[in-house]
Amino acid sequence: MKKIVGGVIAVLSAAVAFQLLGQAQQPAAPKGPVLTTNEATAPAGGSANPDTKKGKGKGKARPTGPTPRLPDGHVDLSGVWNGGGPIGDIMQGLVKGDTVEMTAEGKKIFDSRQSKDDPEANCLPTGIPRIAPYPWRIVQQGNTHVFFLFEGNIHSFRQIFLNQAKHPDDPDPTWYGHSIGHWEGDTLVVDTTGFNDKFWFDFRGHPHTEQLHTIERYTRTDYGTLEVETTVIDPGAYVKPFRLHFTATLRPNEELMEYICQENQQDAQHLQGKAGLP
Repeated sequence: MKKIVGGVIAVLSAAVAFQLLGQAQQPAAPKGPVLTTNEATAPAGGSANPDTKKGKGKGKARPTGPTPRLPDGHVDLSGVWNGGGPIGDIMQGLVKGDTVEMTAEGKKIFDSRQSKDDPEANCLPTGIPRIAPYPWRIVQQGNTHVFFLFEGNIHSFRQIFLNQAKHPDDPDPTWYGHSIGHWEGDTLVVDTTGFNDKFWFDFRGHPHTEQLHTIERYTRTDYGTLEVETTVIDPGAYVKPFRLHFTATLRPNEELMEYICQENQQDAQHLQGKAGLP
């Protein structure tokens, strides 16, 4: 009998010890608020500017300080930025008070979309307002151009003409359209038309047509913060215009990496079901 009782105690002790070991190996539950996208991707290597401030939660600090300016007085938007807004669902970035109402044709396209057909998942450009979740660089060239260089997908780029007053009368439809920009105070306003209808606004498959017209407003509110508001106008897919907003964070002392989406790309063929968030 003593041997039986001793054996039972030994088994129970081993089970308790195993359970405690398993608990010890589990990651601790996060304390405090969940990090936002910008906070989770804040600069890892510190800031070229010594002033920093915390966002919500316990993410790394976003660099702060005065908004830098060029010799001509315009705001200097240049640098490597991270943050691409509501790439999963544009509804998450909708400006308060605005609504997204699709036309019958837009709803038909939206309802038919399958995850495997998402152009971004197939290494094609994201278009506007969607940005792949990788860093991107703004380069300013005097009073003639602003360039956006994207690390993600196909190393794509945008060029914004500061020295043109109007769009071409009959532009070839493209992934990023034809963009002309001008300054309104400290805000760069970018007007774009001439889009193709191939890219999606988000993972859910919100559509657009070749009638798409976007107006973006880029405001560098301080050293490390870039506020972006995009007005989407497309009578072919939406009943009325709506606005989207996102905040990008400066990544000082970082460079764009070589990332070739097509290299060993094996994901898209395994995506199943209707387009949407996981």
